[in-house]
Amino acid sequence: MDLIAGCRAFVCVSETGSFTRGAAAAGIPQSVASRRIAALERHLGERLFDRSTRRAGLTQFGQDMLHSAQRLVRLADALEQDAHRARLRPLRVAVPDTCTTRALAELDAEARAHELFLEFRAAAPGERVQLVRTHEVRAALASVPAEDGAWKVPLGVAGAAALRAAGAVHLESLRVGRSGGRPRRRVWIQPEDDVPHIRDRLMRVRDAVGLPPSQVAVAGSLTAATAEVLGSADLLLCSTEQARELGLRWRPIGELQLARGYDVTAAIPDDADRLRTRLRTAIAHCLGATEEDG
Repeated sequence: MDLIAGCRAFVCVSETGSFTRGAAAAGIPQSVASRRIAALERHLGERLFDRSTRRAGLTQFGQDMLHSAQRLVRLADALEQDAHRARLRPLRVAVPDTCTTRALAELDAEARAHELFLEFRAAAPGERVQLVRTHEVRAALASVPAEDGAWKVPLGVAGAAALRAAGAVHLESLRVGRSGGRPRRRVWIQPEDDVPHIRDRLMRVRDAVGLPPSQVAVAGSLTAATAEVLGSADLLLCSTEQARELGLRWRPIGELQLARGYDVTAAIPDDADRLRTRLRTAIAHCLGATEEDG
């Protein structure tokens, strides 16, 4: 039997002295209150009410049990209130600093529909994982190889100047002597992509096509990299969403396919599962990502 529901009906009826008023106080029909009390009496082995009078008077056994029943009902109510407060406790998540304010606000709004309340902390890839380890956040959108991620963000290069050829941009075309005497064009890697599975692959292609090290470089910040691109013919390694936000022209890279990969890491596995399942599409939108099966 449902011991708490039975005790609640018992307490409400005893406090009002009426099955009708007690059922109303408990928010249930009188027939349901009667059944629950009868079940409680069978469970406890004695009658709680003297049904020989019109008023719902307690038997001696009922008087002896009332205090314990009241205590159980109060504890159950406190448990429900604590659970409600716990659900409202913000879940702090470390996110890429490439996520825009609007995208994060939309993710937060979607989370609230699932009774999840998020707080965000923007951080670089390595710092996000460390924040989980030090318990400064409960979860993080961690940078992983694209083939291992729950979300994937294709990367290319984007520039402020018009790109001469249609289609992909080949890094080989940036070699000195192939630009008609124009200044050497650099490719800037922003901090979000300064991870081995992206940076090292790009550097290997740089070396293979004969570009000097300075032509593919890591910038100190996205702002600094964008400033270099806006003031020259340089290119920024970025996603299509970033290029659109920054007003740049985006193209894929001819020699290789690059992509950011993301997955959720959390100190508590349930937190990771909730973010990965309930907010899968909303997180994909926030990252500018395409969802990967599994």
